[in-house]
Amino acid sequence: MSTVTRVGIIGAGYIADWHADAISATQDAELTCVVDSNFGAAEGFAAARGIEAFGSVTDMLAAGAADAVHILTPPDHHCAVALECIEGGLHVLVEKPVALSAPDVATMANAAQKRGVQFAAGHNFLGLPSYQRLKAKVESGSMGRISTAEINWCFPLGPLRSGPYGIWLMRDTRNLLQELGPHLFAFMQDLFGDVEILHLQTSNNITLPGGGTRPQGWRILARAGDVDVTLNLALIETYDDRSVVLRGSSAMARLDYANDTLVVSGVNTSDLVINPLRNALGQSMSHLREGVVNGVRQLASLNQKSPYGLSFRGMCDEVYSAIAQGRPVSARFDGLSAQKVMSAIDDTLTLLPEEPKLAAPRGKPKPTALVIGGTGFIGRALTRRLVSNGTHVRVLSRGKTGPFDDIANMVETVGVSLRDEAGLEAAMAGITHVYNLAKSDDKTWESALENDVAVSERIANAALKAGVKRLIYTGTIASYDMSDPAVTITEATGFGDSMQERNIYARSKAECEARMLGMHKTKGLPVTIARPGIVVGSGGPLQHWGIGRWHGAGAVKIWGSGCNTLPFVLIDDVADGLILMAERDEAIGESFNLIGEPMLSARGYFKAIHDTLGADINVSSGPLLAFYASDAVKFFLKTRVLRRQGLSRPSLRDWKSRAHFSPFDNSKPKAVLGWNPEARKDAFIQAAITEAGLFGF
Repeated sequence: MSTVTRVGIIGAGYIADWHADAISATQDAELTCVVDSNFGAAEGFAAARGIEAFGSVTDMLAAGAADAVHILTPPDHHCAVALECIEGGLHVLVEKPVALSAPDVATMANAAQKRGVQFAAGHNFLGLPSYQRLKAKVESGSMGRISTAEINWCFPLGPLRSGPYGIWLMRDTRNLLQELGPHLFAFMQDLFGDVEILHLQTSNNITLPGGGTRPQGWRILARAGDVDVTLNLALIETYDDRSVVLRGSSAMARLDYANDTLVVSGVNTSDLVINPLRNALGQSMSHLREGVVNGVRQLASLNQKSPYGLSFRGMCDEVYSAIAQGRPVSARFDGLSAQKVMSAIDDTLTLLPEEPKLAAPRGKPKPTALVIGGTGFIGRALTRRLVSNGTHVRVLSRGKTGPFDDIANMVETVGVSLRDEAGLEAAMAGITHVYNLAKSDDKTWESALENDVAVSERIANAALKAGVKRLIYTGTIASYDMSDPAVTITEATGFGDSMQERNIYARSKAECEARMLGMHKTKGLPVTIARPGIVVGSGGPLQHWGIGRWHGAGAVKIWGSGCNTLPFVLIDDVADGLILMAERDEAIGESFNLIGEPMLSARGYFKAIHDTLGADINVSSGPLLAFYASDAVKFFLKTRVLRRQGLSRPSLRDWKSRAHFSPFDNSKPKAVLGWNPEARKDAFIQAAITEAGLFGF
């Protein structure tokens, strides 16, 4: 008789939602708790799912809250966390990359075997139904003898062009393959057997801020079993092709693992006239069948069975049925296959050319400005502009590294938790000006109050205690009601009285502003508020969601018709505006909308991309009423059917605001600060598009 395994999640980041949904949908598993060193993040995640939150693995183990855990921390912590959980008697599933080397994977697997618990690798795409069908065809021999295979990951990697650069993924070239490679290597290992790496070629290097480069193209030649395999990674802004292509003596198969489709083209015995027609019809019917099945499945499951979601469900079904039945987990996910996958990646990385080490500039920084969130898009530009003005900067980041190696004599990066008020105050020692660019991505109002509003107040309190001369807080124009084209927005417009009907990000930023200004009136907090518009320029993303909903690099559904002028602003102009706010005493207690001169509509922006870069992006209008209706249906289903709590109620006004119908008057920052945003259209396009590196090549 099977038993239900109580499962905890360690790490409440983006990927945690996918694991949590899969666990909740698995018959032999029950999600019971979440662990994160950022306890507020853990609490927000737990509140939305009705589970228990912990701030450490030690606390979770002491409480006996789980029988198994999914380890979703940054990869450099996987091994230590897994060993602690294994020692505590828990089964472990470790997100890929399972570890940073094959010996570390072996250490975890051996520890699990000695302790008598299951150890599984998070190679989720091996759980797809379409992959299982592909493997069955290979094993049955219906494709004949497989001679060659091509495994592709052609999908844009945004952090290469727009950051953040301090995350684990971006700290070293090796990390790119360690993060993305397990998907490709796991397919190769599972389908064909042990791997021999023959050749590595990298290309399309991109220069990072601060120096150093990262390859955006990887081509790996290998032999697995009797099969010649080519693995391709293309991380530029490209058409999404995540596929496995097998060529056999009797058929060719193409698995699109991003969309869970499998199309097989086989030979037939018709004569030369009918043969091509039968081939084409067979492929057409296969595509049609795959599309219909996936569409019906997603509709019937309220999108809970998306291809990506199904991959996690397939993985969890196998892991927890194995635990319930007391049998070893499938070789797709077991420790031995994980070791072989990582060993092949290790072998590949030995072929990676050694990167030249940049000589660090001499001198120790003597910072007078603190930039919180300095490794983000705006933060990087602000830090560099401050340095160019002769100001030494302390950057507060989650890690202890940042994209400033070339100016390390004037910039120091420190890692301080935004929940540590004493640590924040210490970081402000010797600081005269603090720029708070921090933001959080919250799905519930309760988590926004903890992760955004409370953090902003904590930073403000630390600034008061440290005696800084100015705190510049960045809000957002998204807090405005921009739904009426007849209303011109100024700083005096206000946000309105119904912020409860706005999206959580807009509402949270408005609440932060209100509390900052309240502290200015009651405690004398020397705060100035900046509200940047749609920020564009070098280091910014192509797929900017302030313009529309993107469907890959080549297609976007803009908010509304896309004919109204958008509140664009160049990144360098934003940096200049923030510095002016710190310098002008008359800016204290005031707010400023950093909106550039009227330039382009959404359609004009994409036409300029086509005219200057030659890229014709598929642009379509997004009906706002339809967006709202869809959002309302999703809200009903999430709250009533899936029992999600604390979600923001959708409103038509909020959706219209995304289209930025209301024009802006930017006279206040120009008059009070002496701010001069770019006024020439050709120069704006040059900076925003031509020289912005939007496509990565």
